[in-house]
Amino acid sequence: MTSLDGKVAVAAADGSIGRVTLNRPDKMNSVTVALAQQLEEALAELGRNQDVNVIVIRGAGGNFCAGGDFAEVERLRAEGPEALKTLFVAFRKACDAIAGIDVPVVAAVEGVAAAGGFELMQAADIVLVSKSARIADNHIRFGMIPGGGSTARLPRTIGRQQALATLLSGERLTGTEAVTRGLAYRAYPQDTFDEQVESFLAELAGRSRRAVIAMKRLVNDGLRGTLEQALTNELDAVVEHIMGDGAAGAAAFDSRKATS
Repeated sequence: MTSLDGKVAVAAADGSIGRVTLNRPDKMNSVTVALAQQLEEALAELGRNQDVNVIVIRGAGGNFCAGGDFAEVERLRAEGPEALKTLFVAFRKACDAIAGIDVPVVAAVEGVAAAGGFELMQAADIVLVSKSARIADNHIRFGMIPGGGSTARLPRTIGRQQALATLLSGERLTGTEAVTRGLAYRAYPQDTFDEQVESFLAELAGRSRRAVIAMKRLVNDGLRGTLEQALTNELDAVVEHIMGDGAAGAAAFDSRKATS
């Protein structure tokens, strides 16, 4: 998989499923400026594709992402703080791009997801993991601090105490433990991981694009405001949605269909 157009982050549309591959398998897909920039570009490209209903991010070679590339960090550090900052700015833009995409972005995580890889997981809308995945924010083990969003996103995902304990311990989690902590949606056995991920993606890709986009927007906007405003936004959105779909929209509330 090392050839994938010679890029370190590759976008491909497979029908209604957009696929992004982190493509530095010999370096466990560790993050460089180039990878971060190409990841942002790949996400933007697929996000503009009106035929794509879901996007999945995976790593080549059996690992998701091992975090920042040490050689790149040292090279940029030698050039000074402004040069070093380019790596973290580029990675932040890539992670932030996910929230700006209309359709859901799924991280399919196997092997190692550490430091920046763990932070990319947190930025995803939905995370699917292999039960045997090795997941950690291990910055503390090297006397470092996160630079890709862990101190901001993690408390909002699992709460202040759990986030601090996870960050300060550097504890490594399995995929199963990640689900238990609220860091992932489903954990699958490694031997059926690909099959299960594809089944999940196919189901999501077959949902109403209009409804999926509306739900992602409402959830993201709702988390940024008050509960009252979120409820008002939902009320306005559901009326607009049903009116826009006409009879088909109203039929969605048929109790006989709700249980099928």
